[in-house]
Amino acid sequence: MTLLVRNNFLKGGIIFAALSLCVAGAGGYFAFEAFPGISRGATQRPQGIIQGIFAGFFETSAYVPLFTIFCAVAFSLVSVILLYFFFEKTQSPEILFFALFFISLSFEFARLALPLREVLQFPVGRIVIASRILIFGRYFGLFSLFAAGAFAAGLEIQKQQNVLQMLILSGMVIAVNIPIDSLAWDSTFRLLNSYRPMLNVVGGGILAVTIVTFFISAYTRGSRTYIFVGLGTLLAFVGRNMLINADNWFTPSAGLLILTAGTWLACSRLHKVYLWL
Repeated sequence: MTLLVRNNFLKGGIIFAALSLCVAGAGGYFAFEAFPGISRGATQRPQGIIQGIFAGFFETSAYVPLFTIFCAVAFSLVSVILLYFFFEKTQSPEILFFALFFISLSFEFARLALPLREVLQFPVGRIVIASRILIFGRYFGLFSLFAAGAFAAGLEIQKQQNVLQMLILSGMVIAVNIPIDSLAWDSTFRLLNSYRPMLNVVGGGILAVTIVTFFISAYTRGSRTYIFVGLGTLLAFVGRNMLINADNWFTPSAGLLILTAGTWLACSRLHKVYLWL
């Protein structure tokens, strides 16, 4: 993939994130009154080690999902703009996939389908479609980080387009085939689905392999900088999960801070690696 094509992808990501931010703002405005009712109808709180710890100390709030959706989409827009600005003339194969990870945050607007249905009364099938879009975005983001690690380990840059197609296909296969319960959701306004424990284990394994790949790259390339890229990647992923799975006012603030720190650490170190090339 040439630098021009890569930059066009980033421009497309900026446009998509900007449109998603508009949708999130408009959807939140029209569905604002429906949030308390949807929150009361939640059958469970989000799962996860960090979420489980905070659940015992902080109560849920009906408007936290709206806040986290807006923060995730806004972060997506700002981060891709900054990546385009700082890497416009830098041929870094990893940065495209970090950008795709950030772009994947824009899919969080799909969670607004649930409160919007209470206002607009559209068919229930549409919130199932929105849920599949959300699942695609989350796993597409995870696979994008894995691809970034693979290119850091030495995967040929000419294979970027093929890898991108595989990422999209993998995310679609998971999103289309997971059974979704249209009548049950958690306190983040995400419809419940089957195989969550298994998918969480698989996702954790992919993340672990990704981080190890960056550490291996530090050894094979003789550059300790990739250790910090790996640590930044881990922080970005943890921060993302804290942000998008938050249902109280403390967790999203901490998640956004960790996500920002991880993004800065990973991307600034990558810029340092390629600055002299």
